Amino acid sequence: MTGGRVVVIGRTGRNFAAGMSGGIAYVYDDLGQLPQLVNGDMVSLETPDKDEDIQTIRYLLENHLKFTGSPVAKQILDNWDDELRRFVRVMPNDYRRVLEHLEEIEARAAALSKRQGAGV
Repeated sequence: MTGGRVVVIGRTGRNFAAGMSGGIAYVYDDLGQLPQLVNGDMVSLETPDKDEDIQTIRYLLENHLKFTGSPVAKQILDNWDDELRRFVRVMPNDYRRVLEHLEEIEARAAALSKRQGAGV
């Protein structure tokens, strides 16, 4: 995976996300086994607790259900408040550093633009 967003509601195997250089995966980890299946030096595992993450997971699940009739997606959506806590956000560490650097550049550019607009 090099970019975008994906929701995984099936089983993952050993070395999940080994080739992941970008993007974010939201993995339904109902058995709590994902930490043993990834290389922690390459990716970070987090709780998807930001509104953007929650909306993305729900949107992708709703579309999956709509287009495939997935009973797993239906079960998760029907029990949303309980099942959401079983998702794990997977992000490549290098990708995170790039995004953080871009945020810093954008913040500096906004501050400079604001100062120039104020005639400083």
